[in-house]
Amino acid sequence: MIQVKSIPDKTTPGPGAPTLVGITALTLLGAPLAGVWLAGQPAADYLELPPRPAFLKVAAFSWTVFWLMAAFIAATVSPFVWRFMKTPAPRVERHGAFPVWGWAALAWLVACWTLAWTRLSWFEPVQQHTFTPLWLGYIACVNALTMQRAGTCLLVRAPARFAALFPLSALFWWFFEYLNRFVANWRYTGIEEFDALEYTFLATLAFSTVLPAVVSTAEWLGTYPRLDTAFARWYPVSIPRPKLAAAVVLILTILSLAVLGIFREFVFPLVWISPVLVIVSLQALGGRSTVLEPLARGDWRGVACFSAAALVCGFLWEMWNWGSLARWEYSVPYVDRFRLFEMPLLGYAGYLPFGIECAAIAALVRNPAGLEPR
Repeated sequence: MIQVKSIPDKTTPGPGAPTLVGITALTLLGAPLAGVWLAGQPAADYLELPPRPAFLKVAAFSWTVFWLMAAFIAATVSPFVWRFMKTPAPRVERHGAFPVWGWAALAWLVACWTLAWTRLSWFEPVQQHTFTPLWLGYIACVNALTMQRAGTCLLVRAPARFAALFPLSALFWWFFEYLNRFVANWRYTGIEEFDALEYTFLATLAFSTVLPAVVSTAEWLGTYPRLDTAFARWYPVSIPRPKLAAAVVLILTILSLAVLGIFREFVFPLVWISPVLVIVSLQALGGRSTVLEPLARGDWRGVACFSAAALVCGFLWEMWNWGSLARWEYSVPYVDRFRLFEMPLLGYAGYLPFGIECAAIAALVRNPAGLEPR
């Protein structure tokens, strides 16, 4: 079973951990705001609570940009796909029957999906609130699948650690809502009548399911030995001067965040890349373990597993969103075409680095932020 093995399994941060966490938060939250302030834009426009960005007029579809982005995505993803496809599939064994509570979760999931996509008069008072129960059903189901295949799962093995993912997830996704204030790539509809308090409470509940869903899916995918065989020993990536490299990456990432609200039509993909670069760079500069550390020994399992897990969840997020009353819509410059559900096709690539970010944030639960000194 794949785990982020580079993070020591401890629950208390080492010396200096609060400082490192504070610097991370200050960097991620402050850089975009500082950028728009220096550009002469009113910073208060980006601090509205709750953040409900209106759609901005975006650049029209461009075949040139579309094919350039498609080529970059293909060049990045193809080696992983090729490696996985050419690896023989070992025999998959089950460790037991699908648990009874898993069947109950599956029934709950089907019922919630049905209610989300139908418009029954008796259900109308709560029609907007299907997201959270639907995803709770999915999270339980995927844990049951892991239990069937591995004989254990995070929900059963470490319930306190599993529960801690929910509040952490809510904070995690509120940060993306904050970043979206600067790029306005998505907005929510069907919730216009909620006041600020209702919106914040209900959104926090929904956001709390993101990280448990991705982590649970990653654990399930990690039970498949083909993925382990393909990526346990692959190309090692060793950086001769890691602290210097981390400093350079951190500076470039802070600059990219600073221009997020100024050149939004050109740098919007950085919303999904910059956070993990900041986190990993600060951890490396502080002499802490990172989720990318296994790459030095050629172990790509964590990267492949969490990226694939986020893509699986991303597909389900977009699919279940498509027929729901309370939903999100996208407005993406240059590549807003060939939609699969509501998401433009190339937009699904954003889920790949998002999965690595989920791994980095989930490490907070195993060992807060990977903050233990080496």
